[in-house]
Amino acid sequence: MAKQWYVIHTQTGFEDRVKLALESRLSESVLKERIAQILIPTEKVSEVKDGKKRISQRKFFPGYILIEMELNEETWYLIRNTSGVTGFIGSGNRPLPLPQHEVEAIIKQAEEKQERPTPKVIFEVGESVKIKEGHFTNFNGIIEEVHPDKGKLKVMISIFGRSTPVELEYWQVEKL
Repeated sequence: MAKQWYVIHTQTGFEDRVKLALESRLSESVLKERIAQILIPTEKVSEVKDGKKRISQRKFFPGYILIEMELNEETWYLIRNTSGVTGFIGSGNRPLPLPQHEVEAIIKQAEEKQERPTPKVIFEVGESVKIKEGHFTNFNGIIEEVHPDKGKLKVMISIFGRSTPVELEYWQVEKL
């Protein structure tokens, strides 16, 4: 029987624990040849706190784990009875495998996001923001341009009754 990818639903925040529990249970089981990979798709996100850039991991699909395996009664039972697992994704009682092209797209997206961190906060043109650091602290403005690759924004603020563009970094503003 060929291995296919399935999605396991877990309690949110327990993805890493479930993965470790499954790996531990598999190491003691004769079923370890039937399960190829256990994957938690993540991305790197960057944020600036107190003027320091920090990079952290964020899960693409909180509460879900991908697993490549041969599905039979034994593997199904082992996974269903692992602490933190709430079930498989599928219709009725039987889990449905993910199409291979979807799995490849998820893996590719995760690999790309590991190389180039994305900002934790996403800004859009037309949004109102408050400047929290820099020369214009406590000024409010409207975003005119967003440059996510550089982590910069162009914000229009009103100084002495005139609209003035100011270039700021993401960490210098907060959404209103």
